[in-house]
Amino acid sequence: MTSLIASPASGHILVAGYLGLLGVLACYGVYRYHLLWLYYRLKRRRPDPPPPPASWPTVTIQIPVYNERYVVERAIRSACEVDYPRDRLEVQILDDSTDDTSGIIAQAVRPYQRLGLHVVHLRRADRRFFKAGALAEGLRQAQGEFVAVFDVDFVVPADFLTRTVPYFVEDPSVGMVQARWGHLNEDSSWLTRAQVLLLNGHFVMEQVARHRGGRFFNFNGTAGIWRRAAILSAGGWQADTLAEDLDLSFRAQLAGWRGVYLPDLVAYAELPVEMNAFKNQQYRWTKGSIQTAKKLLPAILRSRLPLMRKVESFFHLTMYLGYPLGFGASAVFPLFLMGLFRVPHVWYVDAVWCALLALPGFCFYLCAQREADPAWARHLVKVPWAALVGIGLSVNNTLAVLDGLLGRDLTFIRTTKFGIQSKGEPWTQKRYRTRPAPAVWGELALAVYFGFGCAVALKHDLLLALPSVALFCASFAYVSGVSLWQGGWGWVPALPEQAY
Repeated sequence: MTSLIASPASGHILVAGYLGLLGVLACYGVYRYHLLWLYYRLKRRRPDPPPPPASWPTVTIQIPVYNERYVVERAIRSACEVDYPRDRLEVQILDDSTDDTSGIIAQAVRPYQRLGLHVVHLRRADRRFFKAGALAEGLRQAQGEFVAVFDVDFVVPADFLTRTVPYFVEDPSVGMVQARWGHLNEDSSWLTRAQVLLLNGHFVMEQVARHRGGRFFNFNGTAGIWRRAAILSAGGWQADTLAEDLDLSFRAQLAGWRGVYLPDLVAYAELPVEMNAFKNQQYRWTKGSIQTAKKLLPAILRSRLPLMRKVESFFHLTMYLGYPLGFGASAVFPLFLMGLFRVPHVWYVDAVWCALLALPGFCFYLCAQREADPAWARHLVKVPWAALVGIGLSVNNTLAVLDGLLGRDLTFIRTTKFGIQSKGEPWTQKRYRTRPAPAVWGELALAVYFGFGCAVALKHDLLLALPSVALFCASFAYVSGVSLWQGGWGWVPALPEQAY
């Protein structure tokens, strides 16, 4: 790969750009290795839980809701039955719904109100600023010194408050405590199985490594609890990004507040079973992270934080840049197979690229699955499957990165849920179905493009290149095919109830 043969000037530029993309991606591969090293170095550093306080402080549980008729009753029941002194607990249902969800909420809270529990069904005059606006309005009216936030598809663990509140009481510098996500419907489909592995990479490996390594780590928007003073001193909930959770957690840590991550405290939630809903979720997370990077990285880099914390924050906030970088590099690769631009293959250079590009992700998610499940060996097939799903998201998330860098639209498209908890449970006739975005046709075209690359590799006996090209072909074929099949084989504008 170090020299070009018979390439025109345009070919030189293309190959140089290709190698440049691989070089930047290699930096993110090294970052993955660093997280693995940090995790295993600090794995046994488990802080002892603090003792229960002599007097329990007042806590408000907030549940933001927008048109969630299938899961809202379950969320209310779990929040109202949490193990905590009744006279110190407030539950806020932040209801922005425009369908019959509001009636379901009114009916669900009534029995608990009769029992004397302080349950507030809060409706706003308008849905300005979406989820961030609902949380800000709820905070303005909340009575709690501490505020726990749970998305409506989560089940609040009965011992959540008794295990998290003592950290605040023991240490006044603690501003936020985050629990790990669990999954109610892990085996619903191959899509949910892939999501579990991808999420385990974050919650089992990344969060532990960052927290115990003294780096900034993020509140995940749900299954966490905040000190009210930390939210206010950091500037409150802000709606200028789609990742209001990531934004607030970094601002709070910049302001001097500490976060605590509890991997052994698990809050279970429903994974999206619909490909288009999953893609909407990934689009929002990707776009919001890039918006947060644009907003906060200048302040982080100018701060007096230690150098390693600055470097880690940079990679943390810009991880999604790997999608457009990887997408660009992979899209060029079949052109080399077709002989348009010739690059000699040197085995040791290829080995280095493999170690820096392919192996980091494989090792990272394999280790995450091993740490999350003692019977991890029977789940080995999930690792390549998760890679297939992740690659298939390249178009979706590349557009989200560009939108985050250049766009100004801040509409919060929420991830629709259907109350699914078991394999085979029907959902296709329920409301809130999500339609595929126009980008699905680009994914389908890429499946054809990489399929042609497979044919070229076979024709010219380029068998070493065949697995990579076949993986990209299968990835785009799967993601686009399922999107079209579940979405009705065509594109229509998003339904009104999709926007939070």
